[in-house]
Amino acid sequence: MANRFSDTLFQLVHSLEKAEKRHFKLYIKRSSSKEDLKIIQLFDALDKMQEYDERILLKKISDNSKTKLANLKTHLYKELLASLRLLKTGENVDLQLSEHLDNARLLYNKGLKQQSLRIIEKAKELARVNQKFNTLVQLISLEKKIETLHITRSTTDKTEQMAEEAFQISSHIDRVTRLSNLALLLYRWYVMNGHARNEDDEIDIKAFFKSYLPKDLTKVNGFYEELYLYQSYCWYAFIRQDFLMYYKYAEKWVDLYRKEPHLKAIETGHYIKGMQALLNAHFDLRNFKKFEDTLKEFEDWEKSPEAQQHDNFRTHTSIYINSSRVNGHLMKGTFKEGLKIVPQIEEKLNEYSIFVDQHRILVFNYKIASLHFGSGNYEKAIDYLHRIIHGPMDMRIDLQCYSRLMHLLSHYELGNYEILDSLSKSVHRFMEKMKNLTTVEEAVFKFLKTSFQQSPDKIKGALQQLLNEIKHLEKNRFQTRSFAYLDIISWAESKVYNKTMEQVVHGKYMESKRR
Repeated sequence: MANRFSDTLFQLVHSLEKAEKRHFKLYIKRSSSKEDLKIIQLFDALDKMQEYDERILLKKISDNSKTKLANLKTHLYKELLASLRLLKTGENVDLQLSEHLDNARLLYNKGLKQQSLRIIEKAKELARVNQKFNTLVQLISLEKKIETLHITRSTTDKTEQMAEEAFQISSHIDRVTRLSNLALLLYRWYVMNGHARNEDDEIDIKAFFKSYLPKDLTKVNGFYEELYLYQSYCWYAFIRQDFLMYYKYAEKWVDLYRKEPHLKAIETGHYIKGMQALLNAHFDLRNFKKFEDTLKEFEDWEKSPEAQQHDNFRTHTSIYINSSRVNGHLMKGTFKEGLKIVPQIEEKLNEYSIFVDQHRILVFNYKIASLHFGSGNYEKAIDYLHRIIHGPMDMRIDLQCYSRLMHLLSHYELGNYEILDSLSKSVHRFMEKMKNLTTVEEAVFKFLKTSFQQSPDKIKGALQQLLNEIKHLEKNRFQTRSFAYLDIISWAESKVYNKTMEQVVHGKYMESKRR
């Protein structure tokens, strides 16, 4: 996919919908200069390409050198953005506010100060209603500039009110900035490392979290301040594997939208992310009924005009819903049933390939490998695990580690004993280097090492010993990451009780429902 969409203009052209392509051609043909007609030629050539190839472009666009083509591509890129802006302004509050601000500046520069102030007043009201304080501060800044440099006959009360509002917004923006920075940096920490591995990680995260929290938390109010506060607590709890706290703040996050449904159309991306966080919290806590209810709520919303409005929203809603569907099968032990939806998921990932980041692909590969492993399809599990093991190493060290461990167990299940000893040592070294070895993994490596020398009739006893060593660690917060990534307990139980792993996990699910 990286080669296929390596060119930015090619990406933009292939992201366009039919209506957007039609609008662009109507927009550009209004100025029928020779150069503009040439960019339509370039647009059509790019649109028909399945993969970007500059040599083909140079042949299709007559009288062109590489330098001319580069200039033509830059011109087309700008015109496409201009066309999209015209088409999409009415759909987005931020674009509407940006247009108002631009118009106010143009009118002011023309000397039409009163007209400029009227547009600013209208835009300020729109910004306040939608809590767009970053734009509001720009509008007030322009308003103050006009009032300071010119006689506009504004009242003293109005100027005092303007100064007070500017001060309040400044405090609000400072809190939003600190909280959004905290949420972003915690998310980055998770993408790089996964869950906290030990007490040192726990101490570091706690210190980092406290250092970034605004001192005036009691003054937190309004949608954006609360949104980023809840996001920060969500990531903080999730990294520390405090799943009750994670659930509490994910619920608060989504409740912001449940209380004021109109916000779903204004900050749709954050709503989608919040629903994903809430579904993950239900999954981690095995809240089976709430998980199903929340997934149904999300699936119903997916059909709404808000969800279908933009490529980003469609893509991420599809990704998170499909990810949750897989989680549902992993949670219930219905692995074979889950594998039936894999072709549909992969088709969607291919359809949205231009928008899907590498992290999402990594997670899906691991989840699909887990379905195959739980179903006993170890060769297929290995195929998906290879995509992770031989892929980028700059993110999710946790998945890199547990992919190798599942890969090792898959070879054990397939009876590939000739490579197990060297493979086991290699995986152990890797996990140790990445500081991902806990008591659970050490017990697994110990079992594998002894099982190489044991006869088949003694393996069951060794597995029972493994169970005895790790089962009591299920509630230990620094060991639960092992069970969250790879259900070693259910795997060992399936061997001890002569059941499939699917039967063991599904049995636990049914028992939990009865309780």
